[in-house]
Amino acid sequence: MNEPTHRSNSRWLSRLRLVLVLVMLFVFLVAIELLGSSFKAVSKDTAKQLVTSVTNPFAGLSVGILATVLVQSSSVTTATIVGLVGSGQIPLSIAVPMIMGANIGTTITNTLVSLGHIARADEFRRAFAGATVHDFFNLITVVVLFPLELATGILRRTAVFMAEVLGSGMGVEKPPNPLKDAVKAVSKKIIAGLEDFGLQGGWLACALFVVALVLIVLALSLITKNMRMLMANHIEKMLNDVLNKSAWLGLIIGIVITVLVQSSSITTSLLIPMFGAGILQLESAFPIMIGANIGTTITALMAAMIAGEAGLIVALVHLNFNLAATLFFFPIRKLREVPIRCARILADMAVANRLWVVAYIIVVFVLIPTIGILAFRWLG
Repeated sequence: MNEPTHRSNSRWLSRLRLVLVLVMLFVFLVAIELLGSSFKAVSKDTAKQLVTSVTNPFAGLSVGILATVLVQSSSVTTATIVGLVGSGQIPLSIAVPMIMGANIGTTITNTLVSLGHIARADEFRRAFAGATVHDFFNLITVVVLFPLELATGILRRTAVFMAEVLGSGMGVEKPPNPLKDAVKAVSKKIIAGLEDFGLQGGWLACALFVVALVLIVLALSLITKNMRMLMANHIEKMLNDVLNKSAWLGLIIGIVITVLVQSSSITTSLLIPMFGAGILQLESAFPIMIGANIGTTITALMAAMIAGEAGLIVALVHLNFNLAATLFFFPIRKLREVPIRCARILADMAVANRLWVVAYIIVVFVLIPTIGILAFRWLG
């Protein structure tokens, strides 16, 4: 085979691989949507009951974590909180720690996604570290800001002031999102197909979870394999070099992508196969995750502009919380390294013994918030 023909075939193969990666990314997004739907099918009412039963800020933080884990979406939790604050069922002082808890709870999605690499040790080490660095970022932020908020009420007071300045009459329509609409359309067809088989309630939730898991593993496997081939010419080095030189670029990328897909979970989950394939380094991609936290609040803020003053205040609390987290971690490289080191240590432990994965997910996302709710309800 002569050189021009070889190059032509190579270009076509690269294009096919790129198309396959894009198709699998869409399948991956559908799987994430189905994963959320599997939890929502049985958990949405439970989450709402949890939120309305809280009278203590500590329990509010726990409820924010557990409710978001149940519905697999901080946006759903935040929207519920907005409605309950607006109707006077919970005070703003309780809503603020719930918002903080929602930031922790939403990180379980990309942690679960990283399990798609669990059969391959090196891939799993990178993917699990990439997933849990977001967890540690939010956990450490809450450890710092929660007591500060209890002592000063600074997030709540600032949000109230900003809402008064902005006014609640600023009608901003939610921007169209063709990608999200397409993902929802496909996921609804899959759900309708399962319902045609007579599946409802818990059985439907289980079926959705299995389908989502299969699609996630399939998509991750094909994405990782083809990304490696596409990046064989060391484009990954250039990508990491660019992001390392300009952390601000990573921050902006995280904000923009999250505004486009309207979900920080999707943004951070999309990075997991890139971590697994070794294309992205933690230090390079961490600013993208920080940007994702800001991006998801901007989308919520735009929606809350037409939801009345209470909705605007809650959205501004969420925004202020993530801006404060960014100002705490982002400017100082040494501080940015803390969640990265924690994630790498946990990933090494998880590769050595997979039981650490189960223990971590259950303890952080289920056991601690459940104990927190029960303890403070008993004390109250």
